[in-house]
Amino acid sequence: MARDKDRKGSKDSSQEQKAPAQAQHSAKERPRLRTRFDKEVAPALLKELELNNAMAVPRLNKIVVNMGMGEATQNSKILDPAVNELGQITGQKPIVTKAKKSIAAFKVREGQAIGTMVTLRGDRMYEFFDRLVSIVLPRVRDFKGVSTKSFDGRGNYTLGLHDQLIFPEISYEKVDKLKGMNVTIVTTAANDNQARTLLKHLGMPFRTQ
Repeated sequence: MARDKDRKGSKDSSQEQKAPAQAQHSAKERPRLRTRFDKEVAPALLKELELNNAMAVPRLNKIVVNMGMGEATQNSKILDPAVNELGQITGQKPIVTKAKKSIAAFKVREGQAIGTMVTLRGDRMYEFFDRLVSIVLPRVRDFKGVSTKSFDGRGNYTLGLHDQLIFPEISYEKVDKLKGMNVTIVTTAANDNQARTLLKHLGMPFRTQ
């Protein structure tokens, strides 16, 4: 009985020692931008936007990355590389988007695969945004900042990217063709001004002129 009790006590002690280590490990894995938002950006927005409630502070809700592949109407296999590359870029398995209705002029049938997309939330959303503004956009040739006019009137921002090669995850040698994409950043902002202020604090490089 004494031995069993000693073993149990030793096991419990071992578990107690592991718990703090696991907690530390989880804390380290938390995206740096998410931590910076909580500690620096949110308090700054509360003051700058003159908000009375911390819950009213605008924040990122989700990021949707979409690749439209019109050529897929003629050759469905062309979607495979796009799905693979979008998965590499976002770290999440994409879904294939399908036409909601038939358009005879473009030879598109309802239900036909026409692109691929990913919706990012939580940590993956923050990690993607961080890489986008700190690594990806600066790789664009002759980059002078992004437009301040791409908001939709409801606090959401859409950014068009010409090709996938600006993402370091994509190998130039393995690309069959250049593919553009749209990145839509959905926020909880009440208006475009709040959203612009939020994205600016998070590091979005808006043009100064």
